[in-house]
Amino acid sequence: MKIKDTNLNYTLNVVCRWVVGLVFLFSSFVKGVDPMGTSFKIQEYMTAWSIGSLTFEWALPLASLLSVVLICAEFLVGVMLIFNAYRRLSAWLLALMMLFFTVTTLIDALTNKVTDCGCFGDAVKLTNWQTFWKNVALDVPTVWIVLTRNLRRKRRFERDGVVFIAAALLMVIFCVYNIKHEPVIDFRPWKIGNRMIEEREAMNHMVLRNVESGEERTVDYRNGDWASVPEEYKDFAVWEIVSSTSDEPFEIKAPGFSMLDLGGEDHAAELLPAEEGLLIATVHHLDKLSERGVEEIRRAMAVAEESGVNIVLLTSALPEEVQAWLAETGISGLDYLFADATAIETMMRGNPGFMFVKDAVVVDKGRKAGELKMRNET
Repeated sequence: MKIKDTNLNYTLNVVCRWVVGLVFLFSSFVKGVDPMGTSFKIQEYMTAWSIGSLTFEWALPLASLLSVVLICAEFLVGVMLIFNAYRRLSAWLLALMMLFFTVTTLIDALTNKVTDCGCFGDAVKLTNWQTFWKNVALDVPTVWIVLTRNLRRKRRFERDGVVFIAAALLMVIFCVYNIKHEPVIDFRPWKIGNRMIEEREAMNHMVLRNVESGEERTVDYRNGDWASVPEEYKDFAVWEIVSSTSDEPFEIKAPGFSMLDLGGEDHAAELLPAEEGLLIATVHHLDKLSERGVEEIRRAMAVAEESGVNIVLLTSALPEEVQAWLAETGISGLDYLFADATAIETMMRGNPGFMFVKDAVVVDKGRKAGELKMRNET
């Protein structure tokens, strides 16, 4: 299909390129800020997806490389669209990527095997259907970009080459930096300055059954305030209590986070608000902890002792694995608690990572405990 080279058609091409290009630049930037987060998302896809008996877990070691490749590809396409560089190449790459994204997110929406595609990293969260329809909306200008890829085409290979190489180097350097350090812009719940526990009014919930009709009603009332229960439900000759539950008087603002002891009791609510502060050493994969990481944990213990604060190791490993590791390394006097690996990876990308929390506020975090700001005031 040949499109006439008119001012209107070319203007529409420019508008479409800028709209799609800006979306791709934003998407690649928020993922480039945290390539490890994108790597974890790719691993989630590899684990959840299969084609018949074919699984993709064999490719898990390639997740970090694929993360950087995907981020750089998105960024390059966005830059080429904005700068109108390599028009044929950028148009066909865009078409292939949008086809892949649209099919993938449609499968996500239908199966819900992966609940969040991570297309905008941790910066913007969309449901699977919202992500799919977002891609469908981008498919429209994508088709026009492909159809009008030859309008007013000029040969500018030298200039296009400079744009391509500069953009590729810029994003590769950006990704590598953020892999070796914590993200330069933190979109996660555990951002420095965030208060991780929010107090709320505790509520009780009773399920009552009418002794005559068998009808059941749920009654909510403020914790310890029986007077807030409607009078009609206080007559136990008419209503009997089937069950009763109560909400916690607080909410930890990090879904799925816990600090469990060997007995399965969660200590997050008592440890995070500590007035003297708490230094948390996070290890999401104990079996991948290097000798250098072990030394960083030793250094963290020394820092905690010098600063007069408590330190705890938070890991996803099994209790026997932690005990064997402590015996092997000769580390003693280090308290340890357990959490889900994903929850720990959300806190810190490094393995290990270190976070100082005081009065439930994230004071500082990093991959070297000696560089943390162990302040007396938050």
